[in-house]
Amino acid sequence: MELFQNETAQALALLSTRLTGLFFVAPVFSSRAIPMSVRTALLLVFSFLLLPGAMALAGGEGTIQAGPVTLATEAILGIVLGLGAAIFVAAAESAGDMLAVQMGLSGANVLDPSSGTQMPVIGQFLGLFVLAMILGTGGHLVLIQTLGLSLDAFPLGSPMNLEGGLPAAVGILGSQFVLGLRFAAPVVAAMMIGNASLGVMAKTVPQLNVLMMAFPLQIGIGLFTLGLSLPLIAGFFGQWPDHYTDLASGVLEQFLLPGGGS
Repeated sequence: MELFQNETAQALALLSTRLTGLFFVAPVFSSRAIPMSVRTALLLVFSFLLLPGAMALAGGEGTIQAGPVTLATEAILGIVLGLGAAIFVAAAESAGDMLAVQMGLSGANVLDPSSGTQMPVIGQFLGLFVLAMILGTGGHLVLIQTLGLSLDAFPLGSPMNLEGGLPAAVGILGSQFVLGLRFAAPVVAAMMIGNASLGVMAKTVPQLNVLMMAFPLQIGIGLFTLGLSLPLIAGFFGQWPDHYTDLASGVLEQFLLPGGGS
């Protein structure tokens, strides 16, 4: 009985560490707008609910050993799962930063309650818009479901191929820039056309004060095109669970040991 209790405690520590890594970076769960007491309560509830299944998938008694290495690998695995979702919100915020610079609104910064940092209004708006899309498609449930599935592929305390997995996890950050460009591309293209039109007008009508017209015109074109592109972004996030699953699965496969074993 003493061995079982000890192994249960070790399994709970490993599972809580994996959940902590997920909650540390995942959208919604990592938001500072949610009190720490609520997040801690959710962490404990999910840990106890998933514990019996996690121990069964680990192979029974005597197979779970909690140590510095296993705790570190569990934290890395949870962070990777959360990062695969957080990258979409970060990409939307990056797109907002690009658009703010193009529209001349980069100085209009406000405090983001989710991260506690200053960011342009456009970036915060797109971040909240994408977060609403994720919640609307059940993204918070998809995260917990994916974590449950990871317990099957990577039982508690199992070794992982960190040399192959960590570079793939870092590679997720590169997709942030690509996604941000995709979100911002329609607005940037429309503003480039507007600037080119202003350049032609400045040459053909020298009496026209282009500098006085450029600032409000850039803001107007940017906001108008952004409003038109929001349904396209919403359509992309209508399939968000599939995008997240593909991204997370591709990275987690790199953590598998050679030969397909976990």
